[in-house]
Amino acid sequence: MEEKLNVLRAGVLGSNDGILTVVGVLVSVAAATTNHFTIFIAGLSDLLACAFSMAAGEYASVSAQKETEKAAVAKEAALLKTNWHGQMQTVKDFYVQRGVQPDTAEAIAKDLLQKKPLATVVRVKYDIELGHYLNPWDASFASLFSAALGGLLPLMAMTFVNGNLKWYATILAVAVTSALTGYLSARLGDGLTRRAVIRNIIIGLITIAIHYGVGKLF
Repeated sequence: MEEKLNVLRAGVLGSNDGILTVVGVLVSVAAATTNHFTIFIAGLSDLLACAFSMAAGEYASVSAQKETEKAAVAKEAALLKTNWHGQMQTVKDFYVQRGVQPDTAEAIAKDLLQKKPLATVVRVKYDIELGHYLNPWDASFASLFSAALGGLLPLMAMTFVNGNLKWYATILAVAVTSALTGYLSARLGDGLTRRAVIRNIIIGLITIAIHYGVGKLF
């Protein structure tokens, strides 16, 4: 479940970043020029740059987390050899803090440490399931494709809709994709769905307004 949630998290973040960065570039360039090819190339270049940047960032971040988890496991394996009683006390305290009677908690700790000592200790101390580490490649690819998909609809709206309708189409595309990203992020984090959707839409519209102003200014 943790691995799946990590991929979903990377996907949601990638999608949100793809929407905002691509529409920011598109609106700035479109406000400064009416050349469709220029607008398209600028948007496409930013979409690709954003997607690969997000993928690289996720890979580095999750790799660091994976290495940290492995280092913690190695540390606890060494402590089991040098400080067995201390490790057992930690497991006992874990269950006592959750309402188990001390005698029962001690019996549980002894039983678990006899069967799966390392798995028990790392789960109690770090909430790590031994042998189940987050995969940086999964997070990287999820972020790559979601960032590309997130920016694709605004890019298509701005470059393939003619006349002034392109602005309305782009705003609608940003609103729809931002709402979807907000909904997914709220569901993923057990947050307030309506608030997340509204917040994302407002951020998207503010992004459009700011970058439109920049494009007109220069």
